[in-house]
Amino acid sequence: MATLSEAKRVVVKIGSALLVGGEGLKKAWLSSLCADVAWLKGQGKDVVIVSSGSIALGRRALGLPDTELPLEQSQAAAAVGQIRLARAYEEALAPHGITTAQVLVTLEDSEDRRRYLNTRATLAQLLSLGVVPIVNENDTVATDEIRYGDNDRLAAQVAVTIGADQLVLLSDVDGLYTAHPSEPGAVLLPEVAQITPEIEAMAGDAGSGLSKGGMKTKVMAAKMAVGAGCAMAITLGARDNPIKSLEEGATATWFLPKDDPALARKRWISSMKPRGAVRLDAGAVSALGRGKSLLPAGVTAVTGRFGRGDAIAIEGPEGGVIGLGLARYTSDEAEALKGQHTEDFPAILGYAGRAALIHRDDMVL
Repeated sequence: MATLSEAKRVVVKIGSALLVGGEGLKKAWLSSLCADVAWLKGQGKDVVIVSSGSIALGRRALGLPDTELPLEQSQAAAAVGQIRLARAYEEALAPHGITTAQVLVTLEDSEDRRRYLNTRATLAQLLSLGVVPIVNENDTVATDEIRYGDNDRLAAQVAVTIGADQLVLLSDVDGLYTAHPSEPGAVLLPEVAQITPEIEAMAGDAGSGLSKGGMKTKVMAAKMAVGAGCAMAITLGARDNPIKSLEEGATATWFLPKDDPALARKRWISSMKPRGAVRLDAGAVSALGRGKSLLPAGVTAVTGRFGRGDAIAIEGPEGGVIGLGLARYTSDEAEALKGQHTEDFPAILGYAGRAALIHRDDMVL
């Protein structure tokens, strides 16, 4: 069974019902959660929080009822509540010396390759600086056709995007049962090694008026997470210090992946059809062998038509394919930058650009 002590990068998902109650924000509970985040950070782990709550907080500030709201009122409540949500996390994490960031996304941001890469790069940079990003769906602008609709799947998408090795869904139940927990004979599954149709059939739907997600969306999130090499836990979130409780043996269901995130990503890249190719000089080939990213300075030729995020073949000096990677520039940009150094990019592109043509995390040799 997975344990948090094994993780290097953890995503924690928090639902509205855990964070917001009849009196508003549950400050004592949030304080205990943030103590857990500080505990994880103290072990050298990267942490991302995916948190609902903006609409729930906003509707209280605006005096709107706890019922289904029209789209315009939901978006207005999100606009009012999001600033309160971000401030709550900032104030709760600041005493631990932790800097927070707000990241708002929509489904379009993961479906569009360029936006996906931008989101991934931003989150990676924040984590490298020791920041804890607070991620939420951008309900202020999201409409049905560009919504995740629940933060369980959003959390799984974030875990996949940043290469997390563990995802924790804090829920109003303590795991996946063979039937509804209230039914006689329902048994908790402490571990799921494979998500079969039988496992999917055990999942139910949402029960809380504030929560959009149910067990069905959690199992869907688990399929996404484990497919990318990320273990996922469902555990009871209502207790104080829920993350530390999970590590100390609190009841939970762990969904286990077959690979780690790095191997799963490499396998995914390997399956892609290249849209073009770059040829390298001997120095660049040597640098890749030492685990470096591919810089435009080492490129001698660019072939094919490709966009940002497309797979391209990596060729050695004689033309043989030595790897595959995801391009951070279009073919036109790569052609203009080949053989050039980073300090020359602004003059060539008209903007600063990124140092690498292919980052080492997006490359298979």
